[in-house]
Amino acid sequence: MFVEGNFKMANYQRPVLVMNQNSKRETGREAQIGNIVAAKTVSDIVRTTLGPRSMLKMLLDPMGGIVLTNDGNAILREVDVSHPAAKSMIELSRAQDEEVGDGTTSVIILAGEILTLAAPLIEKEIHPTVIVRGFYRALEEALKIAEEVATKVNPEDDAVVKELIAATVGTKISSRYGELMVNIAIQAVKTVLTVENGKQDIDIKRYAKVEKIPGGDLSECRVLNGVMINKDIVHSKMKRKIENPRILLLDCSLEYKKSESQMNFEITDEQDWNKLLKQEEEYIKNLCANIIRFKPDVVITEKGLSDLAQHFFVKAGISAIRRIRKTDANRIARATGATIVSRTEEICEEDIGTGAGLFEIRKIGDEYFTYIEQCKNPKACTIVLRGASKDVLMEMERNLQDAMLVARNVFLNPKLLPGGGAVDMAISVGLRAKSMTIEGVDRLVFATIADALEVIPRTLAENCGADTIRLITKLRAEHFGGKNHNLGINGVTGKMADMTKDGIWDTFEVKVQSLKTAIESSCMLLRIDDIVSGISRS
Repeated sequence: MFVEGNFKMANYQRPVLVMNQNSKRETGREAQIGNIVAAKTVSDIVRTTLGPRSMLKMLLDPMGGIVLTNDGNAILREVDVSHPAAKSMIELSRAQDEEVGDGTTSVIILAGEILTLAAPLIEKEIHPTVIVRGFYRALEEALKIAEEVATKVNPEDDAVVKELIAATVGTKISSRYGELMVNIAIQAVKTVLTVENGKQDIDIKRYAKVEKIPGGDLSECRVLNGVMINKDIVHSKMKRKIENPRILLLDCSLEYKKSESQMNFEITDEQDWNKLLKQEEEYIKNLCANIIRFKPDVVITEKGLSDLAQHFFVKAGISAIRRIRKTDANRIARATGATIVSRTEEICEEDIGTGAGLFEIRKIGDEYFTYIEQCKNPKACTIVLRGASKDVLMEMERNLQDAMLVARNVFLNPKLLPGGGAVDMAISVGLRAKSMTIEGVDRLVFATIADALEVIPRTLAENCGADTIRLITKLRAEHFGGKNHNLGINGVTGKMADMTKDGIWDTFEVKVQSLKTAIESSCMLLRIDDIVSGISRS
């Protein structure tokens, strides 16, 4: 499928009531049906990207670049829509990706299906408030069923975690690279894991940086037990390799401090000019003296570094790097045990980082990279990705981020659910059975959520080219009465299979978040009975 960046919603008729010359308005059932149509259209865009047999989308970004991906969030991020309900659906994918990293496609498909099946209830003139109340009751019941089906695991068991992440990246392009991405994700998460006051914290976004270097072989992808940054030393005579370096991190400039406001100097004598220059030299000399007396091997600053300071550092045998990012400085500080210092006068011995085993400048292609590795207890890392082209590296990075977030979820909440639509069908059957005990309109609402949850196994079957109707009917029959909640659709073969035997799992966090996000957003959209636009249309 080819999607252009200025995508507009199809089959949606804008305003029905003119408020004034510039304002447009839709009210009541027309607004709700319009929202449902918009949500279904967004859902249909990503429906074919679910599962290991998914199709790719070719996206044109606003700058004319081309992106090839089957990542739901990456696709919807590039799509520009004008309908407010469609924008809300796209935000769902972004929220899911930021919260748990996986299930971005599932949540859009599920929300779209719930809203599509809610349309007949609206047509029957059932009040949206009644539908929303029933949806929330169904969500509570669905979460109970998911809790019952969940399996606790030991996150220290690498085999289980590998199996889970392999199932996650199995739907991505990177699955063809075998266990490489899986091992990298687990190693990166374990590296940045910290425990404070008995509570685990895994901050992947800040402390697990991905560096993409085109060229080389995929086998060269690895996790450094330290940090790599795309910088070179400032002077050719400085040391390019130091073992067990003493590293000093600075957040101040090693140049003469310029005034913040405009100033004029009136010089009447040649000696005055020399005094002015000497004053600048003395200032930089004092800055460097404050640093040199602690005998660091490497000085890294986030600001500038003058030629005179370079001269003093070369004489003292110190290697220096300047103008690094704040995020890189934070990673180096965490990996080496250094403290970022803002004033050279305040440097003390405890600020020097001694946790790194090697500092080295290496050249890869035309670029120079600084490696600070072999750290004793890094708690921060850099993931080096090598690949044939920029497009491949971009997609590998997206897949790796998903894999790392899934690994993070397992470590923080070690519960698993059977994948392949098995848990969706189990919840669907459970809700249908529960609906038989409910009287009135709520029975219809429960049945709506039950029917909507079947969309995940059905879409997996469709993307495999299987006989969808017979397969889903058979799967529903097998799940009836809670007989076997581990049966799902194998996304590769398109056949019914036991997910626990095939090693296809979903993390509890991802699935629960998908259910909450999809149902709660559907409730929000159904409660909208008025769309008012003050934007003039030419």
